[in-house]
Formats: sequence, structure tokens, C-alpha cells
Amino acid sequence: MNRCRPLKSSLLALTVLSLTGGMAHAAKDPFKNTREVFKEAYTQASTQQADEKKDSEALRSYPLYPYLQAARIKRALTQQTTNELGPVDQSAETFVSYYEREPVGRDVRGAWLSSLAVRQQWQPFLQHYKDASASDSLRCQSFTARIALGQTQDLSLDIARQWLTPVSLPDCEQAFAWMRAQNALTPALIEQRVRRALENNNPSFAKQIATGLPADRAAPLLRWAALLENPQKQIDALIASPALEIDPKAQLAGWSRYARIDRDGAMRRYENFVRARKLTAETASPYALALALGLSWDRRSEALDYFKRVQPKDFDDVAREWHARAALWAGDWKLVSNIIAAMPDQQRALARWRYWAARASEKNGDSQLARQLYESVLVDDNFYSIMAGARLDRPVAPHLEKLPLDQAQVERMEQLPPMVRARELVLSDLRNQANSEWSFGFEQLMESARSQAIHLAARWGWYDQAIATASQQRVFNDYELLYPQPYDTEVLSAAKLTGLSPQLIYSVMRQESLYRRDAQSSAGARGLLQMLPETARRTASKWNKPRPSVDDLFNPVINVPLGAANLRGLVDRFGGQTIVALAGYNAGPNAAARWMPSEALDPDIWVENIPYNETRNYVQRILWHNVVFSWLKTGEPQKVDSWLVRIAPLSNSAMLGLAEEGT
Repeated sequence: MNRCRPLKSSLLALTVLSLTGGMAHAAKDPFKNTREVFKEAYTQASTQQADEKKDSEALRSYPLYPYLQAARIKRALTQQTTNELGPVDQSAETFVSYYEREPVGRDVRGAWLSSLAVRQQWQPFLQHYKDASASDSLRCQSFTARIALGQTQDLSLDIARQWLTPVSLPDCEQAFAWMRAQNALTPALIEQRVRRALENNNPSFAKQIATGLPADRAAPLLRWAALLENPQKQIDALIASPALEIDPKAQLAGWSRYARIDRDGAMRRYENFVRARKLTAETASPYALALALGLSWDRRSEALDYFKRVQPKDFDDVAREWHARAALWAGDWKLVSNIIAAMPDQQRALARWRYWAARASEKNGDSQLARQLYESVLVDDNFYSIMAGARLDRPVAPHLEKLPLDQAQVERMEQLPPMVRARELVLSDLRNQANSEWSFGFEQLMESARSQAIHLAARWGWYDQAIATASQQRVFNDYELLYPQPYDTEVLSAAKLTGLSPQLIYSVMRQESLYRRDAQSSAGARGLLQMLPETARRTASKWNKPRPSVDDLFNPVINVPLGAANLRGLVDRFGGQTIVALAGYNAGPNAAARWMPSEALDPDIWVENIPYNETRNYVQRILWHNVVFSWLKTGEPQKVDSWLVRIAPLSNSAMLGLAEEGT
């Protein structure tokens, strides 16, 4: 039986539905009942054999019916009991041919090609293989197919390009063995891959590949790997044996790693290392920079001593930033001014450095220049405009720039088949597939229409897609559109429970999940406020709430109060210092505690010196979000001087409490 027979009719039905207003607006939901049938059938498709003849006409005409067919085909492919071609291959071929350009077709092609490779059906594999969209695994399988079919013209060049991937490629081992048999896997190629692995800080894999080299050629590369794996031992060996030759790139890589993991040890060895390796002021400069950066991340005063040893040519944007941050932490305002003045024009023009140039001018006695610079920062909408407003004692209001709504264009866009499918996929909790369909449909829009897609996603309540599309289109200042408040019931309840403002809770929600209740991080954090299961259980116990399951954290009614309670606990543990609590919410309270100053410090300096880029940006963005949500609530410019309260050291009891909780 050809299981793909209904494909053409289902696509035609989709087009008719779309063009006749089947998706007219949220007030009507013509697919509501069929969607529930689809969701149940889709769930069953991964576990049960279905008789396609029993599918209703409504289901066959549903826009997502191809996704149900795809799920059934993929399941059938996993149940193949023979290596021979069969009916499921015919179904897959028909499906892939018909949906060639669409995301659902590409998905089935990948699954089918993988199945053909397992069964060594190389002829149909190559017939349907497309290199431009292939994964590394499928590309490797294509090499095996060409070898099996004798299609080896230019194959060595293609395999050589893949060989240089700096990570393991198990599916390419047969192709690499063929290269060795052809004497095409030369020592030069092997060395290139080893070097790439080392440059990607993958010494164990580098050593594995280096076994294919002659001993004399492998030796310097193995020394490089040893430097990465045990830098202290190898640095000591280099100091003890000044005549020992080593690749300069390897030597710097090993030193840089040592400076990252043991600042004190690197400082103790620096002078001896420079002498032993006969480094000049110029050649020692990158080594001083590696140590200066590590010390600045730890907010150590010695950082400035090592920055002094760095040659101007070795300062890139990152080095200049951390040099300035070290000077800020030390309170050396003349140095701050000099560092910013030496920045390239593009870097110096950023709001960040205009703000700090203003602070330095103020501290150095030039109040007129400071005011001018603060005024220039106020036109930006970000953390630094908040700080500039606070320094000028001036309320801050976002600069609203509304994106005009073209109602007719949005309604036409809403009826495009890929957009119909994207919305139905969202409503069916198939977010990855929805994103693929959205991208597919978005690429087909005229450039002049693309910004209207922001309105479309927002209309559907697909807020993360609306915000992502707005960012892609460089639309940032339509705050009424891009700062929705769809969880008022849960947020107001959490605010009442914890005493935090609803605006702050919404700010954290927007930054953590972009309003996705099903958001899940690689670390396992879940839901709107990205709660880790263990943190959620601990918080629930403290606040006398029911112990949540992992799936409970996707429920806003449970996630939002627990997330707010966790933040409230951090605010209390850090002595009411919300800025520090936000850093702790992102990076963990122990990390935030390590960053605390030994004496009271201006909050802008503290935030600027947060060593994790992600956490620094996180805190800065949430403070800006808070201004926006507060402005949306009141319609009035916001007083922001409260954010200038100095960051105070933690008390001994607070530090002890953090240590005892081990969080």
C-alpha cells in the first residue's frame, strides 16, 4: 500500500482553507477539534501502527496532516527488519519528492537517508542525498556510498575537507580508512587536524589522531597536548629546561591555560618563565596579557601591574575592556580616562564607554564634559542610560518607536500555508517544527513585508518568535508590542506572595524564557522563570508549597511563584541588594558571593566587573526591562536613583549561610 496517496489532496485542501480565510483570526478556530485529533494521532504515531484508511477526511485535510504522515514513516523506518528496500521506502521516496522544499520533507529525508545508510542501500541514498543541508554524519555516509559504488572522482578532496573537523567523526571512519589505503591521508593532513583539535582545546582527541604521525613529527604536538592537560608541570619543565624547543603557539596556549586555572601559581612563575624562555618585552607581552585578564576576572589589584607589561599591539577590544574594568575596580579614574581615549573610535562610541568616560570626567573634575557625555548616553535605551539618568538625577523614559501595523498585509501573511502550519504547530506543542516552518515562510516574504511578521507572531501570542523576529529586523523600541504581559494572574499572585514588584518578576521572565512556558535549558532549568528541579523543590519546602514534579515546572501557576520566591530568598540573603540577587539567580549565589567587594562599591562598577559576560548582560538587561515595564504601567518617566545604592560586603553570617546551603 502506498501510504502517501493522500498527500496531494491534503496540500490542496490546505491551500483552499488558507485562501478562503481558514486562519482568519484568533476569534475563530476552525481547526480546534481536528487539532486535538491530530495531537492524539501524532502521539500514537511513535508507539503504535496506524491504519491510515481510518483517518477522517477532516484529519486528512488538516494543515498538519503531512506531519502525521512523516511521523508514521519515520516510525516505520525504525522498524525495518530487513536490509532490502520495501513499501516504507516507497512511501518515504514519494513523501520526500512531493515535499522536497518544505521542512517536513527535509526532516523525512534525513531520517530516510539514515535508514538507507544503516541498510547500505547506497544507490537510493546518493540519489536523494543533498550535501548543502547534510549533517556531518550524513556527509560521512555519502563518502561510504561513493566508495561502495565506485564513484570516487575527487572523493579524496571531499574527504580531506571533512577530515579537518577537530572532533571525532565515527561515521567517517570507513572513508578515512579508504583515504589511508589510497595513501591520501598524508602526514600534513594528520598534523593539520591535530593542530585544529589543540586549538579547540581538545588535547585527548589530538593525541589520538597524532598516533598516525611519525614519532619526530608527533612529539611537539604531544608536548602541546601535555601543556593543556597539565600546564603547571609542563611550565615548570620549560623553566627547568631553557633549551627545550617548543612551538611558540603551544607555549602560549599552555601558559594561557595555566593563567586561567591558577593565577597565583602563574604570578609566582612569571619572571622565571620569562627569563628561562628568553622572552623580550615584546615577546613576553601576550603572556602578561593572559595573566592580566585572569587577574582582572578575579578583580585582583595585580591585574593592572600585568596590563602595564602588555604592548599596544596586543590589546584587542576584549583586552581593552578588561583593562578599563580593572582600573574601575581600583578606582584609578585617570587611567580609566586614558584607556577609553586609546580605544578605536567604534569601541569608544559605544554607550558603555561613553558612560564610563563621563564617570571618569566627573571624577577627574571636568563636570561640563561629564554632563555632555551623560546626555549623549540618555538617547540610548539600555542599562547605561539608566545609570546616566541616575547620575543626572533625571527620570528615564524609553524612546518609543511604534512599528506601524499594516492590517491587510498581516492578514495576507497569516493565510500563507507555511504560516498556517507554523501556528498550528505552536498550538500542538511542536515548537521546533514550528520554528522551522516560520523560517521557511519568512524567507518567502518580500523584504518590505518582513517586519509585519512581528505583528503576526505577537497576535498569535508567540512572543518569543515576535521578539526574535524583531531583533532580526532591528526593531527594538516598540515597547508596547515587544513587552507583553500575558501572565498577569500568576505574576500578581507571585508578587503578593513575595513582596517583589510585578515589573521585576516580568523582567526576569522576559530575560529567562521570552515567555515560553515550555522553555528548557541545557542545564535542565524549566519554565517561565527557568527553575532547576532541585532549586524548585528546596524553594517549595521553604515557602510551604507542594513539592513540584519536573513537569510541574512547565505550569505557570507553579513555576512563577516558585521562581519569584527563589529570587526573594536571594534578595534577603544578599542583604536586600537586588542587583546582586539577580546575578545570583543567573550564575548561582555562590558565584555572586565570590564577586562581592571587600568594602562598599558603586553598583555600576560592581556590575561592570561581573566576570561572566552572560551574567553581566543578564543583570543589565533586567534592570532595563524593569524600567520599561514600570513605564508601561504608569506612562511616566521612571526615577532610577534607587539603583545607585552602593553594593555592600556580605556579613560573615550571610557568607556562612551560603556556604552551609551549598547552593
